Amino acid sequence: MIKNIIEQMLINVKSLQQDILEDIEDVKKANHEKLLDRNDIKLEKMKNIAASKEELNGALVHAVQSGEDVNIYRDDVDKLEANLLELSSLNARLASIVLPVKEMYKEIIDEITASSGGSLLEVRA
Repeated sequence: MIKNIIEQMLINVKSLQQDILEDIEDVKKANHEKLLDRNDIKLEKMKNIAASKEELNGALVHAVQSGEDVNIYRDDVDKLEANLLELSSLNARLASIVLPVKEMYKEIIDEITASSGGSLLEVRA
């Protein structure tokens, strides 16, 4: 059971890594529609990973309480940890690309707003 949980988590983590790599490419291409389309899918994968983490922790606790040697799962857990670290690194890379773009858009809007007297849209009656 523990091995199955870890394998499922690895599948979700690797899939999420791929999604983030695609996000990075789409940001570079300014393909915002695909970015938005993937958001719900990525959120679901993150929820699945979090739920699997809880399930894994419970299964490991149960195994220890049952006297099972959980060290037999060490390599699998280490592999999962390495993939989670890679996911974190990819996410940081995406953030380092997206945040400056967000700031640039904010500055443009602020400049337009300032030059139009404090309103982005001018309403004429």
